[in-house]
Amino acid sequence: MSIEKMEFLTIVGVMKDLDRVLAKCVESGCFHMTDASKETSGNNEEFIRLDEENPYKDLLKRIVDINIGENFSFNEVSTDDILAMTTEDIDSSFTQLEKEFKIQSDEIYELNSKIKECRQAMLQMKHLKGMHIDLERLLNCSHIKVRFGRLPCESYLKLSYYDNKTFIFMPYDDDGNYKWGFYLAPIDSIKETDNIFKSLYFERIWLPDFVTGTPEEEYSNLSRKIEKMEEKKSIAVECRSRMISDKGELVNKYFCRIKYLYDLFEMRRNVTVYKEKFYMTGFVPKKCIEEFKKLFDSINTVSLVIKPAGEGNIEKTPVKLKNNSFSKPFSMFVEMYGLPSYNGFNPTMLVAVTYTLLFGIMFGDLGQGLVISLVGYFVYRKKGNLLGAILQRVGLSSAFFGLVYGSVFGFEHALDPLYKSMGLKHKPLEIMDNTMVILLGAIVIGIVIILISIIINIFISLKHRDYSEALFGNNGIAGLILFSSLLAGVAVMMIGNGSLFTAPYVICLIVIPLVIMFFREPLGCLVSGKKFKLESGIGDFIASNFFEVFEFILGYATNTLSFVRIGGFIFSHAGMMSVVMLLSESVSAGASPVVVVIGNIFVMGMEGLIVGIQVLRLEFYEVFSRFYDGDGQPFEPVKINYDKNID
Repeated sequence: MSIEKMEFLTIVGVMKDLDRVLAKCVESGCFHMTDASKETSGNNEEFIRLDEENPYKDLLKRIVDINIGENFSFNEVSTDDILAMTTEDIDSSFTQLEKEFKIQSDEIYELNSKIKECRQAMLQMKHLKGMHIDLERLLNCSHIKVRFGRLPCESYLKLSYYDNKTFIFMPYDDDGNYKWGFYLAPIDSIKETDNIFKSLYFERIWLPDFVTGTPEEEYSNLSRKIEKMEEKKSIAVECRSRMISDKGELVNKYFCRIKYLYDLFEMRRNVTVYKEKFYMTGFVPKKCIEEFKKLFDSINTVSLVIKPAGEGNIEKTPVKLKNNSFSKPFSMFVEMYGLPSYNGFNPTMLVAVTYTLLFGIMFGDLGQGLVISLVGYFVYRKKGNLLGAILQRVGLSSAFFGLVYGSVFGFEHALDPLYKSMGLKHKPLEIMDNTMVILLGAIVIGIVIILISIIINIFISLKHRDYSEALFGNNGIAGLILFSSLLAGVAVMMIGNGSLFTAPYVICLIVIPLVIMFFREPLGCLVSGKKFKLESGIGDFIASNFFEVFEFILGYATNTLSFVRIGGFIFSHAGMMSVVMLLSESVSAGASPVVVVIGNIFVMGMEGLIVGIQVLRLEFYEVFSRFYDGDGQPFEPVKINYDKNID
């Protein structure tokens, strides 16, 4: 798969048409806008960058902040029926709506506050019910002060230490942890008494001003008062609901219209002006360029200058990946790592094939694979999530390798009749009886993937004329010869057909590539026609290159062995399912199916997640690290973001 070809555009027009041009760019859905000031900064003419205060900001903020209700949310809707309204008309109409909603919201807020206050007072009266005293008279005494609250039971026992003090503590309730009550003290000693009770961790409770009479009377009064206010609140909430139903849609339309104008105005910050003419720059996919040009046929004052991306433009060319239907969902993994540069290599197809195969090999089970695929299908259909589409593909791969392993939801012999009907004596691969075959197979898979990655790096480097990396790097031709030669020699020794490590073989295919990799920097300068200069002494050069070459050799070994995890997870999956089967056999016949179902769900969830992460790790660290830069800029066409965020 490849990368979409881009065209670089410069749009020039008169200032009076700027908003129309910006609207056309948004309408196109394919214009990636760039900062025009960077493209015009080298000219002698005085280009001015538009950096004005957005006139729609205050109105948009008011619309966003309007208190309509928790269940109301803004969303994109058509505003064709209010296009004739000016900003002033919308502002005036919204101001009236704002007042109406504020009246309703204030009423509900006030009722909620009063209800909350009364409920708190009721809670206090509940503890005071044991007192048969007029609270108003008690609180309005001329010579003594009263403090209501609660005292920890431990502190209550310490009150005997203050028998010589002029205060009285009267408990009226006990909840096991606190003594609820009040203390009385003369006015002239109340400060000292407050300090004493503060040291005893007394928690004061403030009685509301509207509380009068006895606690029992007030408790009943407050209960009736709350009931009436709840009725009022229900009526107010119903009125607001009707108002939202009647006028909420209009508020949403005002939001969409003003947000459109707000975002359109924000785009002006990337525009430069010179002598009443504006200059805009950006990128459009080559396949969309003709349709894009047609949008401006009705604006005679606008001209477009089009040239291939990369020819003179200062801004970095954005990247849009071009993938087929199979590999497209895997672009999310590529984007997670970073997009390739515009002239780079699109690795999505490679990721799609290797990820699908590796997941299936490591998580081979016919039943579980089909379940994963079905789950992915429904997730993708319902949510449009690319992860669901990936699950569809890896699930089918898992099901295929489940046929090879003969496993269906952990039942290892469920497919034996199928194999016999095909003329096979047993399943194609018995996991636990072929340990070495599986581990060696995992290493072979790793070797193939590493070799493919090195070859891709060679082609990319040659394409970019980076001859040093293509010819002399550890992931170049020298590295390919060294790695392949070592593998061939080891393979022949393991087979037992003698040894390839003869003197000519070692000198030509191992020593010489190592020497070339050691001197890759001066050799790279030589083929590039540049002069090589030692930045430090010859000793530092020898030491640093020796350790780098040693690291390259060590890297070949560790990266190859890293793929052993493929075999490890094959055994892990088989082992976990055998545990599930043993558990199902150890319980009663009625509980056995439940154990099997729960065990399969657990394995699919936990091990499926781990395998997915491990395969992704192999992609990033063992494949991408050899040829991929991931420093590309995503192609992001200008659009209106109908969210509530305001910069």
